[in-house]
Amino acid sequence: DPRLEAAGVAVARGARALADRRRVADLIVTRDPLGNRIEIFHGPEVTDRPFAPGRAISGFRTGPLGMGHAVLTVPRIDEVLPFYRDILGFGLSDWVEQPFRATFMHVNGRHHSLALIETGKAGMHHLMMELLSLDDVGQGYDLAMAEEGRVATTLGRHTNDWMTSFYARTPGGFLVEYGWGGRHIDPASWKAERMDSGPSLWGHDRHWAGEEAVAAGRRMRMEAAARGERAPVQVLPGNHTVMPGACPWWDGLRGAAE
Repeated sequence: DPRLEAAGVAVARGARALADRRRVADLIVTRDPLGNRIEIFHGPEVTDRPFAPGRAISGFRTGPLGMGHAVLTVPRIDEVLPFYRDILGFGLSDWVEQPFRATFMHVNGRHHSLALIETGKAGMHHLMMELLSLDDVGQGYDLAMAEEGRVATTLGRHTNDWMTSFYARTPGGFLVEYGWGGRHIDPASWKAERMDSGPSLWGHDRHWAGEEAVAAGRRMRMEAAARGERAPVQVLPGNHTVMPGACPWWDGLRGAAE
């Protein structure tokens, strides 16, 4: 990629054997400023067989949106952000300063496909997979709750991408966010802004970060609730029905006013 080479970033052509293992036409290999290996490919093999889940679930929201999103822990965001934003071309979605520093970026209609959390060290924080049904998330939560210590962040809803989700610990030490209802944006018109209400509208006690972080998160959520902060629910065609309003008389008045 000329942009990588112009920035002095080393790039290598992926070996044919590696491309075959990845089931892609071709790829290049590079590293970000933290040393994380990055493979950029084209021409992925596509199967004509339908997805077969390991247990009864509705499926994952992927396709042109990609697998989901990845979140990296970084020593300092300012040292890593230019690589992804200015060289690779990720769009800035939004960022937070409290209760931790984080920056969220997009490459398509998914609110964010990559995020950086400033923790003082480099690593993988979590991967997100989005389900097609809220019930899939709830049933997954039941399965995770049945194992002591498996749930790292309780069920909750995020302020920026509106995802209803929980986080589970994996055997590899990183987390998996299992969610539903993620926000879809228009990258061409999206305007990034700082999010000051904290990471979640409700829930999401971050037990992985310690009791002080849990308490701080609860304070921010209660303040947001006192301000009346709410967010719409994003649903796909076919997985919802519209219920009647609470009061036909009031609904009629509102309709006439509009």
